[in-house]
Amino acid sequence: MPAQDRINIFMAVPTIYAKLIEEYDKVFSKNSRMKEYIKNVCLQKIRLMVSGSAPLPSPIFERWQEITGHSLLERYGMSEIGMALSNPLEGERIPGYVGTPLPYVNVKIVASSPEGERLLAEGNEFETRIPSATKEGEVGDLYVRGPTVFRCYWRNSEATKKDLAPDGWFKTGDCAQYDNGSYKIVGRSSVDIIKTGGYKVSALEVETHLLGHPDIADCAVVALPDMVWGQKVAAIIVPKLGKEVLLSKLREWAKTTMPPYAIPTVLKCVERLPRNHMGKVNKRELVKQFFPEKANQKNV
Repeated sequence: MPAQDRINIFMAVPTIYAKLIEEYDKVFSKNSRMKEYIKNVCLQKIRLMVSGSAPLPSPIFERWQEITGHSLLERYGMSEIGMALSNPLEGERIPGYVGTPLPYVNVKIVASSPEGERLLAEGNEFETRIPSATKEGEVGDLYVRGPTVFRCYWRNSEATKKDLAPDGWFKTGDCAQYDNGSYKIVGRSSVDIIKTGGYKVSALEVETHLLGHPDIADCAVVALPDMVWGQKVAAIIVPKLGKEVLLSKLREWAKTTMPPYAIPTVLKCVERLPRNHMGKVNKRELVKQFFPEKANQKNV
């Protein structure tokens, strides 16, 4: 096959990368020649590797870089807006971040409170502006505006009115922050932001920390209602083959890398996490399946 006709781009969701890493470690862990061969082939034959559809945990980014020599290009988009943010084709790609706005796209991060809304950051492909009274890295709701933003939800004017402002700003439903010259998705405001004891905890960041544990193959972090704390941080994990993970030991391990309020207080070990065809987990369904007694309780 002519070189110009060969496949030279690889795109996958984070789950696929995690499974490939798992299989690689299982099959080639003691074969240094094959490891070198795989890395050389990836560097010579593949010019770009992309991750999308779901947040890419930093441990997967870093491990994939070790195996293939490629820094995965992560970006951010959704059906309503197309592709909005991306790490650069050429240049540094920061693990856990989704880059900057693509051409003709405007984004802003807004903090909402009973007193009203406060702009945290607003940017386009050229620059991002942070108001003087705002600290870099504050978390808020992510809005997107641009020519690729949809016009309306089909036959659902109420949903359109709720999420799409007359001036074209679309409320994505995701929380984000801007620092290090790049945007970071903290999680879905409805399921990934856990409010516990007055703190706001990103479930995605907790998952990233947990995936750095040597005995954890996969995980999902959810919020459980609690009378005292409002919500508790609960981890559903898949241990690596032949490994056992105990809550007490996990909490001890987490003390070195995580703030105390973000460390899970509930642990559920399972054989696998149910995912859809896009590799995503439905966290509300996870609570119903693994914590049925909590599923119908309201958060305090």
